[in-house]
Amino acid sequence: MGKGFCYMRRKVCLSVAMIAVAAMPAVTRGQSSDSQNIPQKDSSYIDADGTAHVTRVVPVPKTISPEAQRVLARPVSDAPTEETLAERRSKTDTWQTGAGAESRKQYPVNVEEQTIAGVPTKVITPLTVADNKRDRVLINVHGGGFNSDSGSLTETIPLANLTGTKVIAVLYRLAPEHPFPAAVEGTIAVYKEVLKTYKPRNIALYGTSAGAVLTGEVAVKLRQLGLPLPGALGIFSGFGDFSNPGDSIAIYSLSGFSGPLVPPSQSGPRDSSYVGSTDPRDPVLSPLYADLSGFPPTLFITSTRDLLLSGTTILHRAFLRAGVDAQLVVFEALTHAFWNNVHLPESKEAYQIMADFFNKKLGAAEIR
Repeated sequence: MGKGFCYMRRKVCLSVAMIAVAAMPAVTRGQSSDSQNIPQKDSSYIDADGTAHVTRVVPVPKTISPEAQRVLARPVSDAPTEETLAERRSKTDTWQTGAGAESRKQYPVNVEEQTIAGVPTKVITPLTVADNKRDRVLINVHGGGFNSDSGSLTETIPLANLTGTKVIAVLYRLAPEHPFPAAVEGTIAVYKEVLKTYKPRNIALYGTSAGAVLTGEVAVKLRQLGLPLPGALGIFSGFGDFSNPGDSIAIYSLSGFSGPLVPPSQSGPRDSSYVGSTDPRDPVLSPLYADLSGFPPTLFITSTRDLLLSGTTILHRAFLRAGVDAQLVVFEALTHAFWNNVHLPESKEAYQIMADFFNKKLGAAEIR
């Protein structure tokens, strides 16, 4: 362990009703059901360089829906997932297709593939669009770790339906074949084309996870290019600093307390396949180091077991320091990008918060 590196070694006991589900260290979790190996009490030790060695017994809270409680109580192996990039993309595409179909059952929309400014997109439109919403559009940049598409349908279908507004999902070029700034460039190409039809105050840009990061990056680049900023931004479980990993990513995996945990490196930038040769503190790559003053109203959403909880809240505070109308919503106990599970009551609540924000902010004021 490098000096100054804090890694919380998680030993967590999750329980729902009378059922106990153990989340044990990687050497034993998922390999043994011996109750003697399951920690039953809290402990902590801080060593000389500040590294925390912690055991916590954390019950599933009653403050979330029964559906969410069942998700948290689901055991996930700590064993690292061995898969090629091609396998990851294939698996993600299959999941996104199925999850998108589930979303359309609850939030009926039309989905069409289009090429805009040479960039492939998915255009999601409500079954009917009111006359007073025809001059508005949402632009989505999907999640997926910058190397796959895990959101062009699940992040757009509910919002198109609830806002009554067309959503354009940008299928930007992916890393590692196309590292930064390829995704930024593709999104800006689409944005510039959209500006030919829509006023900037009637455009919103948003994304989840990698797309949340990309949302901030695109906004900074638009400012650098002298282009008008959109009327609203949505940064849903993201971050704005590739040079520092933050605290929560050393505590939670994609599944919260369970699942494989990869401690963040202290010797290099986050996600080097996306960063490439760019300085991790480049203000476009890492908007935390950019001038954020005058940015449009921005909604931040995260949750208390989100591995990007730290990154989201750190960037939110930077927006506040710059005087931006920046709102932060933190959901209880749920994991990274939980709203991609359309069946959770908390997902429906998150969709509505997002939709209400965009409905309120779009067209409210011209952003310079």
